[in-house]
Amino acid sequence: MRLFLLLVAIMLFVAGCSTREVSKPKPKTPYYLQEANNSWITNAITQEYKKWSATPYQYGGTTLNGVDCSSLVQSIYRDAFHIQIPRTTKNQAKIGYKIDKKSSREGDLVFFKTGYKARHSGVIIRKDKFVHSSATYGVTVSSLNNPYWKDKYWQTRRVLP
Repeated sequence: MRLFLLLVAIMLFVAGCSTREVSKPKPKTPYYLQEANNSWITNAITQEYKKWSATPYQYGGTTLNGVDCSSLVQSIYRDAFHIQIPRTTKNQAKIGYKIDKKSSREGDLVFFKTGYKARHSGVIIRKDKFVHSSATYGVTVSSLNNPYWKDKYWQTRRVLP
């Protein structure tokens, strides 16, 4: 019996010393992005979201190790639509043309005033949903109807034809 307990203890110790990295599971794609009747724009943004989902927020970050909101928006436009847009939220808020919030559609850029000079950007993926890099949740999909975002809404801009 002692030998059995000793073997179990050794196995547990060795298993605990494994050098294999345990990766965080990627969140499931939200149900509203799994619908078969998505537009090609929504499908392209969804593919980018899947690539970036669960990436942590990092101010100034540009990689899967950490990304900020404007870099994520820039990457989505580059990789999904082959369109080069500016790196900063300040400059992204000047491209394309301003549209009414009610007229927004997939692929439009959405901007928020989150502080005195602080700005935040994302890409509309569905009528009331947008992909962005959140300081709290990393790359995620949020609702424009969420009271926080509704209160901070600044403008929507159309870049895609």
